[in-house]
Amino acid sequence: MSSTSNDAIASSICLIDPAPTSGGAGTLYRHFPTREDLILAAYQHDIERLTTAADEALARHPSAKDAFVEWFETLSAYIRIKHGLGDALHSAAAQDVISASWAPTTAAVAKLVEACVAEGTIAPGHDPADIIMLMSFLWRVANNDDGVAQGRRLIAAVFSGLKEAPQPI
Repeated sequence: MSSTSNDAIASSICLIDPAPTSGGAGTLYRHFPTREDLILAAYQHDIERLTTAADEALARHPSAKDAFVEWFETLSAYIRIKHGLGDALHSAAAQDVISASWAPTTAAVAKLVEACVAEGTIAPGHDPADIIMLMSFLWRVANNDDGVAQGRRLIAAVFSGLKEAPQPI
């Protein structure tokens, strides 16, 4: 998938219809009195879409590994877009919403990991939260074709390591 495709998917995840078709701006402000309220509602909606996207990717791909890669590429494109929100995601209210998103995100990754374990592309015993932390490099690569290529190389390296069960150092 190209960076353009990932960004398009992530952008579509970000779109919500915050107000009925009638009512206009007044309805919007009644439901979301501040910019932060609107951003946090969109963020919560996005997390719901991302978590269901794991099931959709698994249903769409015959390979759990391909579904895993697609989902993480979509997540990384989404996070790159959210970096532009800056201060809006640093308030106490935003931190509560972000903290609440950890469990459903980890559950989505757990589904992907379980499917990969079942097909033999990941060894059993890996913690989904550890994999999220490990894969966090994806939202640091450049947002262009070179970044996509670099991300794919790094994902291949991660999968090489995930083929072995975790061992204490």
